[in-house]
Amino acid sequence: MVDTDTHQVSESVRDARPAVSPTKGQDMPLPTEPRTIFLCGIFVLTLLAALYVASPLVLPVVLAIVLKLLLQPLVRLLDRAGVPRALGALAAVVLLLVALATIVSGVTGPAGSWAGRLPEALPKIQQQLAFLARPISSIEWMIGQLQSIPGVGFPQGPSAQSFNVMGALFSGTATVAAGLFTTMVMLFYLLVSGETFLRRLVEILPSFAEKRQAVEITLNIERDISAYLLTVTLINFVVGVLTALVMWVAGVATPLLWGFVAFVVNFVPILGPMVALVVFLMASVLSLGVSWWALLPVGLYFLIHLVEGEIVTPMLIARRFTINPVAVILSLLFWYWMWGVPGAILAVPMLAITKIVCDDIRPLRAFGHFLEG
Repeated sequence: MVDTDTHQVSESVRDARPAVSPTKGQDMPLPTEPRTIFLCGIFVLTLLAALYVASPLVLPVVLAIVLKLLLQPLVRLLDRAGVPRALGALAAVVLLLVALATIVSGVTGPAGSWAGRLPEALPKIQQQLAFLARPISSIEWMIGQLQSIPGVGFPQGPSAQSFNVMGALFSGTATVAAGLFTTMVMLFYLLVSGETFLRRLVEILPSFAEKRQAVEITLNIERDISAYLLTVTLINFVVGVLTALVMWVAGVATPLLWGFVAFVVNFVPILGPMVALVVFLMASVLSLGVSWWALLPVGLYFLIHLVEGEIVTPMLIARRFTINPVAVILSLLFWYWMWGVPGAILAVPMLAITKIVCDDIRPLRAFGHFLEG
């Protein structure tokens, strides 16, 4: 089997590691030649420009690779049980599609009912929040004064873009369907014959050290990212269940919808829960009215997120790798700007893969150390 061959190569390269390790100064070499720095900068900028232009093609492929790392343990388990690899890959893809269809069908109805309630409920909330009219008017007046100052005003007109979460998520149904189809097809073939690329790479590399390095990098990415994705998915599922229970106890309508929202946004660290706080506050006010009781579900969700983000997730994930929080924020902002909401969801897995690769390639170890938490 392909996996057996890969692991045999891995065992052989581990036994052949050199007895003398390099010194600490040689572990993280920095480029000193200006030509090398200049060419690396041009290469990175060209690569990012290509990723931006070719996002309709590249994004489904990247998503398929990440999903392959998530579903690879299931396919291997079925393979060890005697199920042919193609059938195991097909079963994994079908299971993923059934889960997505179940979630979408369960959420569409409640989301539609909330959208129908908004035109009638918003005027009532605006009337109840009339005591905030004077402070809001003062803020608008201050903004107007700032806009009248040359060089200080905020962007106006067609160039000003507003952040619309629902529009970013649900616009372009045909494009989303085409991207989903491409992702599923790519995912199936990656699960069936993804290791073929590794075997061919090992065969064409000239030296044994390079073969060993290629196998080790691949195994490290697969092991660490698979464990990370499975752990984060399980944690987010628990957060979604607890959020649904909180919304149900507090009396907020359609608690399953808000549990699903909590599950999805938690894949985007820091920024996702911040968006969820605003969404849950609006839902609480629409269901419970403008009162202190409407803050209870929001506060409980914040407590759940605090325990998950500060205790549970670091305890379960920090054993494998940690990433600088500043690098996580920058990665989220950059990939959201590049690819929108899917880019924000994929930002952390791509950053983790980048760190693993940099840690295992000597000329890039300095950058990997920079990303260390």
